[in-house]
Amino acid sequence: MSRRTPTARLARVVVLALSPALAAATAAGCGTTEPPKKPAPPGQQPSGQARGCAQSTLDGMGERARAAQLFMVGVSANGPSPADLAEIARTGPGGVYYSGRSKAGVEAVSRISSDLQQRATAASRGVQLFVGVDQEGGKVQPLAGPGFTPIPPATVQGQWNPEQMREAASTWGRELRSAGINVDLAPIADTLAPEVGKANPAIGKYDRAFSSDPAVVSSHVRAFVEGMRSAGVSSSAKHFPGLGRVHGNTDVHEHVTDEVTTAHDPYLAPFEEAVRSDSAFMMSSSATYPKIDPAHRAVFSPAVLQGQLRDRLGYQGMIISDDLGQAKEVSSVPLGQRAVDFVSAGGNVVLTASPRTVSPMVDALIDRAHRDPEFAAKLHAAEQRVLGAKAAQGMLPCSTTQ
Repeated sequence: MSRRTPTARLARVVVLALSPALAAATAAGCGTTEPPKKPAPPGQQPSGQARGCAQSTLDGMGERARAAQLFMVGVSANGPSPADLAEIARTGPGGVYYSGRSKAGVEAVSRISSDLQQRATAASRGVQLFVGVDQEGGKVQPLAGPGFTPIPPATVQGQWNPEQMREAASTWGRELRSAGINVDLAPIADTLAPEVGKANPAIGKYDRAFSSDPAVVSSHVRAFVEGMRSAGVSSSAKHFPGLGRVHGNTDVHEHVTDEVTTAHDPYLAPFEEAVRSDSAFMMSSSATYPKIDPAHRAVFSPAVLQGQLRDRLGYQGMIISDDLGQAKEVSSVPLGQRAVDFVSAGGNVVLTASPRTVSPMVDALIDRAHRDPEFAAKLHAAEQRVLGAKAAQGMLPCSTTQ
């Protein structure tokens, strides 16, 4: 996500308690007595068996529950409020991410994550949550305290060799996994333009870029993704097609535009490396790139998400948005339309900082699908992609669990 400032917005979560009947149904979900197999590493494409498991799970869910799997919502690592807990219990999103700041350490976060997973499986017929955090380092390390290693900023990480980067990411990944987190919304694949530097309020100001050299960024993106994967944590390279040349922060500014980046720009190389590295997620920028698509923000652009990311780069993983709930850049777009335009452009996972935005966005997706068969097919494809990834990682009742 583009940097929200150290006083990032907080949100909180709860879902229904796990009933014995549902627990039994979940345990029996695979319909087999064979011992469970090890799930695919995060990012690996689902097998035919996993896709079949995903479809059978979708077939057993109502349309609102299916659509809700396309949402990752902001929750606080410091304790939930009853209002936000009730809202997420009602909507049942497919994922949460920790925002704000916690210094409570691994064990405290692990208890929250475990509780969320238990409750989530009760609310969604055994479908587990993606639990994420943007644990990058430096000024962007939401989780600290006992068990979490202090992470230097990306400007320091970029001076390491790739093997050092890989080993460090593996260590950080094991810490996250111990805290019940299975997605790191990182690494930054943006190359910081040297002529912009600290004047870039999203990346440069917070020392979030590995380098101003796309080759260095590329090698470190690969090492970060591979290190996290070795610890069982998925990565989300961001912010495609790049925020390293902008002079605005999409969280707090409107009309953020990159007038330079083209469809075959050298600054796209780190994202190509993320594709080759099989990053499980790829986060889209919500800035506008006139030399690729002058008519749409990237997050709503078929030319960017489908034409560039899918068709030209061959990306097969999950495309996740930057914040569509509270970001200033998209504030002029009606709430429900944000989700519709993102899925229509080829997106899969709507990230939103506010749990209260999920229900109206789900309403908009379903309404559009009822009226538009072409959109309904895109919505179903997004649901299949997300559930397929969860099946491959053992997160569905009919898939592997250890």
